[in-house]
Amino acid sequence: RPQRKRRTVDCVVRPSETTGSTAPSLPTAVAVIPARYASTRLPGKPLIDLGGLPMIVRVVQQARLTPGISAVIVATDDIRVRDAVQAHGGTAVMTRADHPSGTDRLAEVARSLDCGVIVNVQGDEPLINPAMIAQALVPFADPAIEMTTLCRPFTDVEEFHNPNVVKAVVGADDFALYFSRAAVPYDRTSAGRALPVRSFKHIGLYAYRRTTVLRLAALAPTALEETEMLEQLRALEHGIRIKVVQTELDSIGVDTDADVARVRALLAASPTVSPARRVHDHAQP
Repeated sequence: RPQRKRRTVDCVVRPSETTGSTAPSLPTAVAVIPARYASTRLPGKPLIDLGGLPMIVRVVQQARLTPGISAVIVATDDIRVRDAVQAHGGTAVMTRADHPSGTDRLAEVARSLDCGVIVNVQGDEPLINPAMIAQALVPFADPAIEMTTLCRPFTDVEEFHNPNVVKAVVGADDFALYFSRAAVPYDRTSAGRALPVRSFKHIGLYAYRRTTVLRLAALAPTALEETEMLEQLRALEHGIRIKVVQTELDSIGVDTDADVARVRALLAASPTVSPARRVHDHAQP
């Protein structure tokens, strides 16, 4: 079979031009946004209108504002999503419809890219702060880092006990020990009535070396992954260390009609929430 031609992208993060500078530079980074049209709770979710723009277009706009991202690509299984992205000047590629997970869809695109790092941006977070994406890229100045994600401290006990909110258990070296839907770590002294020390909400944004994405997609699902229904546990079970970056920022995932109403209200109240311009231009593949 003839080999597929890789997409080549230019890196916008360049070594410092300061004479004698030894500051490490970041590898080329591409943001990929997996977007399925089908959704059990919100059919056609990527195309839901949010303040005059489809949700997926708003995610693309936010990702484009990130310093260090050289290209933003939507990976979709539906021509309607592709057409909507392209109609607003974005880049979208068609992928297989039978991928069991977003990681597998990401890997299909990764095989045709020529870059160092791939950021998996959730397609249902239209107000994601570009600074969050940038924070996930910083650790890759260390060539030993394979994968990163974000977390933020819990401030609400009820949210901590919500099984729909994933918890990150993080070691002293800021690498993930475990992720769970359960309320972990458990504070024995308060019998679960207070927030334990170092209780972190996991934010589902990931960045990987391109080689790590391909390796993950080639691995079979693991027991813990299937028990918790958390894809990142596949990486931990196979010995791939995940660097966890602590942030004070947060985002809104759109999963219900109530979430849609909340985002629309935020956009109506503060139009600046929506990116009015790009910080810089990005080379598209």
